[in-house]
Amino acid sequence: MTLDRFRSVADRLLAPCVTAADRLGLTPDRVSMLAFLAAIAAGVTFSLATPLGYLSGALLVFVNGWLDLVDGALARLQGVDSSGGDLLDHVLDRYADIAILAGLAAGIGRYGLGLAAVTGVLMTSYLGTQIQAVGLGREYGGLLGRADRLALVGIGGVLAAIVPDPIVSGVGIVGVLLALFAVVGHFTAVQRFWGAWSDL
Repeated sequence: MTLDRFRSVADRLLAPCVTAADRLGLTPDRVSMLAFLAAIAAGVTFSLATPLGYLSGALLVFVNGWLDLVDGALARLQGVDSSGGDLLDHVLDRYADIAILAGLAAGIGRYGLGLAAVTGVLMTSYLGTQIQAVGLGREYGGLLGRADRLALVGIGGVLAAIVPDPIVSGVGIVGVLLALFAVVGHFTAVQRFWGAWSDL
């Protein structure tokens, strides 16, 4: 993981957005829902597989990631952070991941590759929470965290809009991105499992 290490920096940059959300009367749960809706919209626009669709999807993925940071910071500001809010945030994040990756896969008609990417991402998240469930604390380790994945999807969306042609054996940028998530996702899940198993 790389970008998750800069969460404290992001938290400082979030201050104006968090303050604005608080003044607008938004709750953290509503911000989480807005982030989820942005992810759904990103999946839909990615499925169009057009330059405008990819650019719009990339922007919406950025919005999803930004709002995903805002909801937690807003909960802390309002003093309402809770287990329920954390649960809702994590569930919506997983559905957001599915929507985004499914949209990318649908756009290029590579459903098997999309399934491999989705399961890799979900298993990475599952291992993080399952490790916490057995009393070892929440695990964020591995090669790609959620922030890294969203950044790569955003960059990939922009590149797909610019370079629509296949780049490797008939596979374009989106296909390469999905393959990366499939391989690295499952590798990260195994990495987390092995680390936790060693600590038990």
